[in-house]
Amino acid sequence: MGKLRYGLIGCGRISPNHIAAVQANQDNIELVAVCDIVPERMDLILTQAGMDSEKVKKYTDYLAMLDGEQLDLVAVATESGSHAQIGLDCINAGCHVIIEKPLALSIADADCLIGAAAEKGVVLCSCHQNRFNKSIQKIREAFDQNRFGSLLHGAAHVRWNRGKQYYEQAPWRGTWEQDGGALMNQCIHNIDLLRWMMGEEIEEVFAYTDRLKHDYIEAEDLGLALMKFSNGAYGLIEGTTNVYPKNLEETLYIFGDTGTVKVGGKSVNIIEEWSFADQKDDPEEVKAKSHENPPNVYGFGHTPLYEDVVSAIREGRKPLVDGEAGKKAVELVLAIYKSALEGRPVRLPLEDFSTLDMIKHFEWRKLGTSNSNL
Repeated sequence: MGKLRYGLIGCGRISPNHIAAVQANQDNIELVAVCDIVPERMDLILTQAGMDSEKVKKYTDYLAMLDGEQLDLVAVATESGSHAQIGLDCINAGCHVIIEKPLALSIADADCLIGAAAEKGVVLCSCHQNRFNKSIQKIREAFDQNRFGSLLHGAAHVRWNRGKQYYEQAPWRGTWEQDGGALMNQCIHNIDLLRWMMGEEIEEVFAYTDRLKHDYIEAEDLGLALMKFSNGAYGLIEGTTNVYPKNLEETLYIFGDTGTVKVGGKSVNIIEEWSFADQKDDPEEVKAKSHENPPNVYGFGHTPLYEDVVSAIREGRKPLVDGEAGKKAVELVLAIYKSALEGRPVRLPLEDFSTLDMIKHFEWRKLGTSNSNL
């Protein structure tokens, strides 16, 4: 098998990371086409990446791109609300697909993507690139070796800032139809890591969400959730875009009866606490070897994620972050939303629920009544 013919749909904020990942994997991937509804964006990202934009086909209609190019692998990096439909069209065209987070905005759409990929025999990857951080890989190794002993509880904190200018850059941001709020957009990576590290299966979730400072968006800017995992452990989630005056931290804690880990930094890339009863390794050496200092919150994970997808395609296996993994992250966020909407604990697995079910969530403010009475 020669190089995979690759196309990118969506040339916005995250697209340079996808282009860089392709360049780092240029022995296995060839960028042949890009697509965006704003033509200038395509030339801009290619030029910024040091590429000859004349050698890459450009489309403003992704269906025309799928029809006009024989693509093996496509990445979907558009607004969240379009991920499912575009991803499904790519799968039906016979392409392997990498879909930026979140995989979808409803359980039904996530299931549809997973089912279609299985039927077509193509790889479906959900782009949770932070799983490939050196720090996270080291923690997962400790988890797989049972070094934590019995898991007690874990906590994911995303304490960030997003102002009006951020939302004005793209009108879909903060809308229930195309995005969701702080939890679905900014916090879903850390939410994914918490669920992955704590055993994945969850019995029950209880949550509050609110819109405290961003009255110009539809969705939440604060989410607080407590969950009980099937293994008896508990989880805490705190996500906010209200921190003054700028991003403060993204932090993940894992507590077991024989191990404690804290990882922080811009994108959970710096181990700050490493303590295990077995004392198999030197904590300071572990911290030094796993330390990364990325220039932004997107980290360095896209390149190894692409490497894994290429290997999965060639080996005929699922990628490390497959469609089911993407669905689990979406399911947890939607369960939090449903709990906040209904004012009660929510049991998992979650039946079909969507961000669209949240459209009237903050209408109680206008009505002068309590949220639980709606």
